[in-house]
Amino acid sequence: MQRRQGRVNAGLLLLLYQISQVGLQNIPSVTLGVLALNIFLFLNPVRPLSEVCISVNEGFYRKNWQRLLLSPVHHADDWHLYYNMISMLWKGIMLEKKLKSIWFAYIIAVFSVLIGVVYMVLEFMLMKILDDPSYEMNCAVGFSGVLFALKVLNNHYNPGRVSSVLGLQIPSKYACWVELVAIHLISPG
Repeated sequence: MQRRQGRVNAGLLLLLYQISQVGLQNIPSVTLGVLALNIFLFLNPVRPLSEVCISVNEGFYRKNWQRLLLSPVHHADDWHLYYNMISMLWKGIMLEKKLKSIWFAYIIAVFSVLIGVVYMVLEFMLMKILDDPSYEMNCAVGFSGVLFALKVLNNHYNPGRVSSVLGLQIPSKYACWVELVAIHLISPG
């Protein structure tokens, strides 16, 4: 899990372009802060990805709990960053205005830590149920879990909408679950 160096980060450039199109003045403060933090840590990672990713082995057995804080704000590559931060941009604009900045910041902080805990619990359960020790070694980074939780929250606050998932019109309250399965089928890694 190592980032490729010495290449143009097209995903990062596209992300910065999209942010400029929305306008910094139109992005609520916490959302802008989350975007800035993730971009900064992509450009200046705290440690290599293999040392910040969360896994059962690293987080639970080795008690390396700092990974719960570091894994959500590090991304595997520029496209991973782009897709996550574009999603954060739109969800943040909608939810932060509705929930107000302090409550939204609290939710982001709690979701960021809890997602890592849930990930470790699920991987541990898979390891036990399938009797496959490789699940304790699976290591994850990125903001996707937080975004999924925000999507569920957004669907709660904005009921009755319809989303298009792979061209199918699905009630938004189910769309996040369909998207989760679709993402896993399209890109299982």
